[in-house]
This record gives sequence, C-alpha cells and structure tokens, in this order.
Amino acid sequence: MNQSSPFIQSPTIQQVLSLASTHGLTLQGESLSLNESGLDFLVAIARDQTDNSWVLRIPRRSDVGEKAIYENRALTLVSQHLPVAVPEWKVNTEQLIAYRLLPGTPAATIDPQVKQYQWHLDPANLAAAFTTSLSHTLVALHSIDPKEAAQGGIRVTPAKGLRTTLQLKMEQVQQEMGVCKALWQSWQEWVGEDSYWPQHTSLVHGDLHAGHILVDTQSRVSGLIDWTEAEVGDPAIDFVPYLATFGQQALSTLLTGYEQAGGKVWPRMKEHIVRQQGAYGINIALFALQSGVEEYLQMAKVALGVDK
Repeated sequence: MNQSSPFIQSPTIQQVLSLASTHGLTLQGESLSLNESGLDFLVAIARDQTDNSWVLRIPRRSDVGEKAIYENRALTLVSQHLPVAVPEWKVNTEQLIAYRLLPGTPAATIDPQVKQYQWHLDPANLAAAFTTSLSHTLVALHSIDPKEAAQGGIRVTPAKGLRTTLQLKMEQVQQEMGVCKALWQSWQEWVGEDSYWPQHTSLVHGDLHAGHILVDTQSRVSGLIDWTEAEVGDPAIDFVPYLATFGQQALSTLLTGYEQAGGKVWPRMKEHIVRQQGAYGINIALFALQSGVEEYLQMAKVALGVDK
C-alpha cells in the first residue's frame, strides 16, 4: 500500500457497500454488520444477491498492506495442509480484502465496549470435541515442513535463534519503555536456562486466541482465521493464548491430546509456555511502540510493571 491510499477509519454501512461494489461485490445493505474491534482491519459481514455470506476486511492504516501480502502467502501454504478451513481471498487490493464466510462460529468474539470475550463455547467446561479437534489441527499445522514454509516466503527463525531473537525484543522494550526489576530478572532466568527451550521449530499461527478459532455445532474446530503472525518459530507460541484464557489444567489436557495426536513435545514444554505467557508484555509493548496507540502504551506499561 502506498502512503497516499485512502482509508476509512469509521465507515458507514453505505461506504462499505460502495467500497464492495467498486470491487465487484453487490451486497444486501440490511444484512451488513460491522466489527471495529480489530487492530489492523475493520471487519464487515454481509450477504450478496445470491445469499452467499462474505467477510470484508478494510485496512485501517497504510502499513497493513505489507501484512496482507504476507498473510496471503501463509494462507496459500496452510490451505494445502490443514484439516480445517482457512480464508480464500477472492478480493485482495489495498482498499479491501474479501472472502466467503467460512463454516462455523468463532469460539468467542471480543466486545469492543468492555474489551471482554462474548463466548460461543462454555470456557469453564470445554467440550472434549473442541480440545481433541484443536490438538489435531495444531499437529497438522506444526508438522508442515519448515523448508516448504521458507520457500513460500514465510519468516523462519531456527531453534538456535529463538532465544537471541527474544532477547533482542526484551532489550528493545527495556530501553524504550522500561521493565520492572523482578520481571526482567525472571525473563533472564528463563532465557538463560536451556531446559525450557525446544530444540526444534514449527510453523505456527502466532495469534491463536479464541476469536480466531471457528467451531461447528458440535464444538469441533472447523476453521482458523487471521494469519498475519504466522511464522516458523517456537511451537509453544500457539499454546499461550489457550493458557491465558482457559488456565493450566486445560493446557495440560490440550498438551496431552497434542502429544497423543503426534505432536512433538519436550520435558519442560508446559513450564516454557507458562513463561511465554508471563512475557506477554513484550508483544504489547512492541505493538504500542509501532502503532503509537495510547491505550496499548498504557496496557504495556501495566504489563511491564512500569505504570507508576
């Protein structure tokens, strides 16, 4: 995307309909609903004249264009390997991305007013079908050959570089925002201890929270969306949102199913995931520094223990 491209920050329904029309999509206005909770894209869902439902993603900023190019590479790759659906973009321009609505319902959606999940599943009583299907989906994703991913233009960090890459991020955050002493010491202990860390890497989704997981009427995973953070890296990354949302007992159940389905584990994998979750402030801080969004700057300061 070029810097002069027009971006609709708070679109009206009519503006979205007009944008879709210029890209060859004639939509039913009364069917259109907007979701403005996304950081990079505004999202709308609507039906066309033949009652097919579409997802429209409207970039918020010019820098989202590079992310979209990268995400499309990831979708091309994973669509060939996963047992669940992923988006197939039918429209892909600097103003609009559009694809047919995938089967299923998000496990949860974020209420932008209260910044909390609105659940489709019962988070306190997860169905076995959900855990089992998610573990099988993760095994399929993590089994994709890293060489194939690299050839497809996906970012690759080798196992020996995982800690170096993370350490550089930690140092950037410390220099630009600060980190409280206890948290910094905990991070350094973790980074410095070999036994926490995997000796292999995997293709990961990178942002596998409940809103990006679609489920069917039997609570089985039916699709995964929003692949902008996909990369070959630490396989633990895909378990961190699960831990943060459902807790350690649920994580243990998922890891057992993952191993039984053929997933590659190591002795301190669960502890490593817990440590990853404890470092979530790094990613918030890096996004806040990149975007300059005040809300995320404040969130980052709280997560880093430097809000006072």
